[in-house]
Amino acid sequence: MLSQHASTPQNTLQHPNLTRDDLITQMPYLLEGDIEQKRAEIKRYFNQTYEGYEALFDTLKEDSVFYERPCSLRHPLIFYFGHTATFFTNKLVLAKLLPERINPKIESICAIGVDEMSWDDLDETHYDWPSVKQVREYRAQVKQAINELIDNMNFSIPINWQSPMWPILMGIEHERIHLETSSVLIRQLNIKHVQSSPLFPICKEGASTPQKAPINTLLDVSAGRIDINHQDPAPTYGWDNEYGQHHAQVEAFKASKYLVSNAEYLEFVQAGGYDKAQYWDEEGNQWRKFTADKHPTFWVNKDGNWLLRCMTEEIAMPWDWPAEVNQLEADAFCRWKAQSTGKAIRLPSEDEYLLLREHSQALSQLNEANLNLQKFASSTPINQSENNGFYDVMGNVWQWTMTPIYPFEGFKVHPLYDDFTMPTYDNKHNIMTGGSWISTGNEINGHSRYAFRRHFFQHAGFRYIESEALVKTEFTTYETDTAVAQYCEFHYGSEYFGVQNFAQAYAQKAIEIAQNDPHINAKTSRSVLEIGCSVGRASFELARYFDDVTGLDFSARFIQIANQLQTTGEIRYSIPAEGEIMDFKSQSLSQLNLQNSAHKCLFMQQDACNLKPRFSGYDMVVAVNLIDRLYEPAKFLNEISSRINSHGILILSSPYTWLEEFTEKQHWVGGYKDPQTGENVSTLEGLKAILGNEFELIAEPQALPFVIRETSRKYQHSLSELTIWKKIT
Repeated sequence: MLSQHASTPQNTLQHPNLTRDDLITQMPYLLEGDIEQKRAEIKRYFNQTYEGYEALFDTLKEDSVFYERPCSLRHPLIFYFGHTATFFTNKLVLAKLLPERINPKIESICAIGVDEMSWDDLDETHYDWPSVKQVREYRAQVKQAINELIDNMNFSIPINWQSPMWPILMGIEHERIHLETSSVLIRQLNIKHVQSSPLFPICKEGASTPQKAPINTLLDVSAGRIDINHQDPAPTYGWDNEYGQHHAQVEAFKASKYLVSNAEYLEFVQAGGYDKAQYWDEEGNQWRKFTADKHPTFWVNKDGNWLLRCMTEEIAMPWDWPAEVNQLEADAFCRWKAQSTGKAIRLPSEDEYLLLREHSQALSQLNEANLNLQKFASSTPINQSENNGFYDVMGNVWQWTMTPIYPFEGFKVHPLYDDFTMPTYDNKHNIMTGGSWISTGNEINGHSRYAFRRHFFQHAGFRYIESEALVKTEFTTYETDTAVAQYCEFHYGSEYFGVQNFAQAYAQKAIEIAQNDPHINAKTSRSVLEIGCSVGRASFELARYFDDVTGLDFSARFIQIANQLQTTGEIRYSIPAEGEIMDFKSQSLSQLNLQNSAHKCLFMQQDACNLKPRFSGYDMVVAVNLIDRLYEPAKFLNEISSRINSHGILILSSPYTWLEEFTEKQHWVGGYKDPQTGENVSTLEGLKAILGNEFELIAEPQALPFVIRETSRKYQHSLSELTIWKKIT
């Protein structure tokens, strides 16, 4: 693969005048300020970021190292060297801020990275990588184009999601993420391939023996409340997952005073922790069998002596530095600690970390923390940065939590980067908190939320807590099944072209009918059966008035959505905008003011043409957009009387779109020509013929409009004919 790069010159410093102070930056404040001063501030922030990222690659000894794969789950480093510049170009072209691409070939190769993979999903694709010289030239072109763009752009303050300056900030913060993740990849290279740099010095302090490391203890954190309401515009740049609302009451707990040190983690290693399945969950055991290591990946054992691999050096093990592990290892340590101490030891949740951060006042002491490259390009001893009795609440290394990343209420994606967070809402990516020594910009702004697969390595460690409180580790994921998602939008999504939400409309109509019916309204307990309830919106609406609501549908997938809403109070789904571009939606019962009556609903899967006897004794039966989708609608209609109380109400509604793919023509109730007379038979006539002996049509049929969205530019606009029938006896 590297034949075209046979020449491997020494990698020389590309920014010899860059200083350590140039790497320490502050995020631009976006809510106020003079336009020209803000322009200069953002330009300086961009150039510091861009040059600092390039300087990181000066730690590679020669150009051939750019084509090494530090990790089998990642591309060679040449990809990441070009990727951040490509990201700028792609987003600025998409935003119509750049008139054309700068280097289409490099931009096609370096656009999409394999950053989120399972350990058994290796990528062996052959790539014709560009030379280091070509990528450097490309990066220089992109740098010039962006500086010119910043110089000439018209923008206003505050800078928000709609601002033309936002894509610039997006590219800057994206590159700052890769500054950190690329430093991890460099740390995973063979030590022979890297060289030290004065811009990235390693801390020289550290305990020489485990006995000299601080002894961890547990300190109290009082109960408290987490209240997040982060909206656009915000003081600084934010990724989509930070925005929205989140509120939680957190029970009191005890938290470890220090991060878990190498010395404390050594106890787990020496106890055979990597060989004992009982300390690992199912995923952890799968990873444990995959990895050959029986210790943290950055520990190196040479002739019985432990060394620590830093980014560019191997040093004698500093036993008082934080242990750096993946989430699976951190979780296993906590299980071992719990069993060996008899205490309820575990990793904290995201909310528990946030409460600890507030308790420790760590955000007000960021200048003292080991982050933002303001101290070292490595960890430091765990007892150097104190926060109201705790240490390293922010900085040194990231801290794993038990919480998979999930969207806050009101989450929405930015149209220029709709796949930043969405792929991680899968309960497989856990949140890391606090930042590391190389975390900068958005990573440490106090609102950031970053998550990685649990087996991935970052500059990450952990602290443990003692608590009996349960932690939520499964969150609602986005429904992607096309049919199910379409009906989620039909029931819970936006109203289109001024047409009222259909499920809400017919439920309101049913309630009005019941309220005006003396037999139903006089009852102290009223029941309704909805057959063909789909994903449940109308049933939830009916529960505003009825005391007992049963929703039935043939589709288990639809019933699952209704039950999910009743259980969790929310749903998330994605629907096509155009082609493979998706819109991401969320809805909650509380937003629709349906949360207080949802408990009155029961959802079950049933065949409308073969209902169980138990589904009877209802004051009203509602069947909307159903009869023309049944395989034997007459059977359903002939039996429905047995489900309804004396003088009860039957509400039917349908667009009468009879299709043989759903109902064989011989079973159509209407919409055909009588084979004997040749006359047209309408569905209404068919309904009267079947229901006439037991029901009276008590109102003129009326049309209910509905709109189904297929894409952002294609909609179905239909009319459903609603008929109201009263049981005669």
